[in-house]
Amino acid sequence: MITPSALPGGTWTLGDSTVTRFGYGAMQLAGPGVMGPPADRDGALAVLREAVSLGITHIDTSDAYGPRITNELIRQALHPYPSSLFIATKVGATRDAQGGWPVARRPEDLRKQVHENLDSLGVQTLDLVNMRMGDAQGPRPGSIAEAFETLVDLQREGLIRHIGVSNVTAEQVVEARGIAPIVCVQNMYNLAHRHDDDLVDQLAADGVAYVPFFPLGGFTPLQSQALSQVASRLEATPMSVALAWLMRRSPNILLIPGTSSTAHLRENTAGAGLSLSDEDVAELDSIGH
Repeated sequence: MITPSALPGGTWTLGDSTVTRFGYGAMQLAGPGVMGPPADRDGALAVLREAVSLGITHIDTSDAYGPRITNELIRQALHPYPSSLFIATKVGATRDAQGGWPVARRPEDLRKQVHENLDSLGVQTLDLVNMRMGDAQGPRPGSIAEAFETLVDLQREGLIRHIGVSNVTAEQVVEARGIAPIVCVQNMYNLAHRHDDDLVDQLAADGVAYVPFFPLGGFTPLQSQALSQVASRLEATPMSVALAWLMRRSPNILLIPGTSSTAHLRENTAGAGLSLSDEDVAELDSIGH
C-alpha cells in the first residue's frame, strides 16, 4: 500500500481523524442514473480495493446511491474496515422509482436514513454525515436548523461522530455552525464555478474542510476550450488539470473524484499531483472570472 503522505496534497484533519486530501467518491459505482447495481460488480469491488491500496483514507458515499448499492459494495469490498479508513455519507433525500431524489428532511426521515446507512455499511457509528440541503439545481435559501439539529441529536446518541453540510448557502453554513461544530462543507465548486471563493478561504482559516463536487461540472463551451488548451500544453487531461488546480487552490480542499475504473482512478490520482506554474494558475483562474 502507498502511504497517504505520497498521495497528492498530503493529509487534512477531519474532526479527530487524519484523512488524505485526495479521496474517492463512490457514487459512480451504482448503475446508470445512480440506480441499481453496476454492470460489473467485480470491477466495482476492485475499484474500492484499489483506492485503499493507493493509500486513500477518505471515501464519500450515501445510502441513496443505488439505493443501498454503493454502501453494500463498500461493505463487501472493505469490511472489516482498516482503522485508517474514514467513510463520509449524506442524508436529506431518498430515491423514487423514476430515479428522482425526493427531499426527505423531516426528523423521522433523517433518523431512518442514518439507521439505513449504519446497516448497509455494517457499522455502529458513522464517521461523518453530511446534511444535504437545496435541490438538484443547487442550494436554496432557508433555515437549516430543524434538519441539522436532528443530526446533532443523533450525534449525541453516539450514532454519528462528525457532521457536515452539503449543497448549502454561506448563510446556512453560519447558521449550522451556530448550532454545533461542523468538520466540512460539500458544495459544487470548480474552475468555472467560483461562487464559494470567500467561503473556502473563511473555512480554511477556521480549520474546516471544503469538499467540492463536480470538478468539471457546469463549464460553458468557451471555458471547456480554455481548460483543454492549458491541458494540451501541459500534456495532461482536462480532469487532471482541474483536480490539480483544486489541490493548489487551498489546503482545506479535499477531493472526492469518482470513477468505476481502476485505470481511471490511478489516472485521477496521478493527475491531481500535476505541477502547475504560477502562469498556469493565472490562466486557469481567468476561466472562472
